[in-house]
Amino acid sequence: MFKAEAIAVDIDGTLTNRKRALNCNAVEALRKVEVPVILATGNISCFARAAAKLIGVSDIVICENGGVVRFEYDGEDIVLGDKRKCIKALEILEKHFDFELLDFEYRKSEICLRRNFDIEEAKKLVEGMGVKIVDSGFAYHITDAEVSKGRALLYVAEKLGIDPRGFAVIGDSENDVEMFKVAGFGIAVANADENLKEVADLVTPSPDGDGVVEALQFLGLIEQ
Repeated sequence: MFKAEAIAVDIDGTLTNRKRALNCNAVEALRKVEVPVILATGNISCFARAAAKLIGVSDIVICENGGVVRFEYDGEDIVLGDKRKCIKALEILEKHFDFELLDFEYRKSEICLRRNFDIEEAKKLVEGMGVKIVDSGFAYHITDAEVSKGRALLYVAEKLGIDPRGFAVIGDSENDVEMFKVAGFGIAVANADENLKEVADLVTPSPDGDGVVEALQFLGLIEQ
């Protein structure tokens, strides 16, 4: 059995359902875990930090799909991505699509958009601009091509003095793939994107938060 030194877990679609309701069984289970638990999300820093407090896990959060990291609740955001690249890409895309921006003023490393346009066509239009467009399942994100949850996890692991292969990670969507690749063990919940399931070491029988509980039980971090 894999022995996890730390856990990284996604929020939307993993700890929550499609209506973004937090699974209380998963919250209760995570509070019993004795190794560090880090939230890794496409959400902004203030949301992630509030969620961490509410759930009762570590103050360390990976936000904006890896573009921002924070180690202390009252600390400073560490920005790992270049939002200027994303703005240049947006200026190109605005000539072809009508957008609805989400949390633009609060995002420090990326641009978040409503899922109401052809993402594959958009990807072609910004090819070679040093950005990528990621589907979190809840929104589209224009991010610096150098940014991912995986790279942020490597950054966090180094700062904590933990081998990234000592992390077990739990997620549901495309933006979790790189995190699965750098961690020691990746668990996809049942409702996960098929691309994520392909790189996962385990797929849980149940979706979202109930799947998180099953993942923690499999890892031996909580009792059956």
